[in-house]
Amino acid sequence: MNLSTTGLNLAPDAAIDLHLHTTYSDGAWTPGQLLDYLAREQFALAAITDHDRADTVTELQQLALDKHQPVLVAVEMTTLWNDEMSGKDEMSGQDNMTDLLCFGFDPPPNPSNDLARDLLLRQRENTREVYENLQQKGYTFPQEPDALAALLEQPSPQQPHALAALLIRHGYGTGQPSAGRIVLEAGCAFALNDLAAVVEAAHHSGAVCLIAHPGHKDGFVTYDVQMLDKLRRDIPIDGLEVHTPKHTPDQTAMYLEYARQHHLLMSSGSDSHRPEKPPVKYRAELSRALLERV
Repeated sequence: MNLSTTGLNLAPDAAIDLHLHTTYSDGAWTPGQLLDYLAREQFALAAITDHDRADTVTELQQLALDKHQPVLVAVEMTTLWNDEMSGKDEMSGQDNMTDLLCFGFDPPPNPSNDLARDLLLRQRENTREVYENLQQKGYTFPQEPDALAALLEQPSPQQPHALAALLIRHGYGTGQPSAGRIVLEAGCAFALNDLAAVVEAAHHSGAVCLIAHPGHKDGFVTYDVQMLDKLRRDIPIDGLEVHTPKHTPDQTAMYLEYARQHHLLMSSGSDSHRPEKPPVKYRAELSRALLERV
């Protein structure tokens, strides 16, 4: 596989964004649209980190070469840290998640792609089961006879949301219980991989693993210093996404100090999913050690 980053040299102030999503997972950008935007806005380097899509690396690298836009090999893996400190989101009924940004892995076949493919299969099976449970509970969708097939064609992270949208389109879940509650009670869940297993697979695949937006809430573990210490004793993560719009200035300062203190790699990314919230031009020097590593 030819890489779009071969021979790339970045100035300290070069514009980068190492956390972007496309229609391959839950983004609104097509890969081509996103790369055209990055080239037009003169980004020196970007990373497309579609959720659990380690299988698209060859296609994305060829597209990046065609469009003369350097793209770092990357994926965002959806994980659960099996530790009592991570807690539980009682509002949604989901275990709190930790997203891992994995940079610089080898092209498939590799252990990371195996884990990602298994997760996608498990999500599809859950969607199928929830759909059948909804029908058994009396929820019918006569206007969309091919609804299940359409659901299964959705990218994995979109399927739980698509189930709720299907209910609403047919007049269900507009009051109480909500459509989200209905699908949860029908067994809907986000498929997750064990965090330790993802880190091990990524390292065997030649990648490094950084915690994505460690200060994010809304269904994710929000990491403080104590939790980071505990995680690092259990699992050899390589770093943190320090610079992201999801962090407050105080959080950014805390994670920056923590990463410097423990010699961890640092990444910078917008987590852009759509043109309304476009990529952010971070200075390459903010993630220098990471870029030198990969």
